[in-house]
Amino acid sequence: MKRATYPLGVYLATACLFSLTIADAQARDQIRVVGSSTVFPFTAAAAEQFGQGGSFKTPIVESTGTGGGFKLFCGGTGENFPDINDASRPITDSEKELCAKNGVSSVTEIPIGYDGIVIANAKGGKVFNLTKKQIFMALATQLPGKDGTLAANPNKQWSEIDPALPAQPIEVYGPPTTSGTRDAFVELVMEEACKEFPGFTTAYPDEKARKKACGAVREDGPYITASEDDNIIVQKLVSNKNALGIFGYSFLEENRNKVQASKIDGVEPTMESIESAKYKVSRSLYIYIKGDHIGKIPGIAEFANQMVSPAAIGPNGYLTAKGLLPLHEKEAKLAQERAASLKTAK
Repeated sequence: MKRATYPLGVYLATACLFSLTIADAQARDQIRVVGSSTVFPFTAAAAEQFGQGGSFKTPIVESTGTGGGFKLFCGGTGENFPDINDASRPITDSEKELCAKNGVSSVTEIPIGYDGIVIANAKGGKVFNLTKKQIFMALATQLPGKDGTLAANPNKQWSEIDPALPAQPIEVYGPPTTSGTRDAFVELVMEEACKEFPGFTTAYPDEKARKKACGAVREDGPYITASEDDNIIVQKLVSNKNALGIFGYSFLEENRNKVQASKIDGVEPTMESIESAKYKVSRSLYIYIKGDHIGKIPGIAEFANQMVSPAAIGPNGYLTAKGLLPLHEKEAKLAQERAASLKTAK
């Protein structure tokens, strides 16, 4: 019997198809999470619990910062792109546009809890009691002069802002611009305090331009850009007793033996003051799920459901025990409903 022969192109096409089939069979089988350094400890703890369940591999969790995470998350679909982004602020319009541009068509926002933003210093130093206005006067790029016109911030010491504050240099370690903590700090402190200075309204009648100017943090020394990793800021404070640092409340809880929190507008950051909204520098934390990957990367919906389960984020949950402040009952129910809906996402 004569063996059938085929053109070379058919052999090549068949070989390519076989190669693609092998590649598909070897597609990523482990969830990849990127994003906020504040949310990182909670997602990492949930990932460890998830892996111990035995049905799925332990997710890979990376701390890239909220903004850096969204850049990766919204970069596209497929196994080369993350499945989940941790965020310490909501997704922005520009990030939504980036997702849409790159074919990321299904994104679900799920709140997981609350966190406060604290300003702290090393144990043994003076406990600061700062107003938002004083913080703005320490860190803003511009301030109104005596004639009301804006000029470069002249303040070098805390006592120049208020004689009741220490006569020591203004040194504040804080997160970079890719950080959701930085974004939230700018919104909750800098932009709020800026409203007390009419000179900004005069200089920037356009609201968008004024918001940008109010949120501009000085780059002449007093604000020191540190790492996305809040633990690095804690280490900086331990080695520099005169410095203050900006980071999430959960890191304060983890390092109570090393650092102490400043009061802001007379209120100390505690679980109770943040949950009750008495402490005004607080925000929600989120995970963002890429629906385009559900059914392609195993375990995404299951992991999201575990993260917002009562066993994780309830009043006695294992994430609450790590410092995550629990959602109110209605918010927790909403989060669980959104996670449950992922089971049918396509």
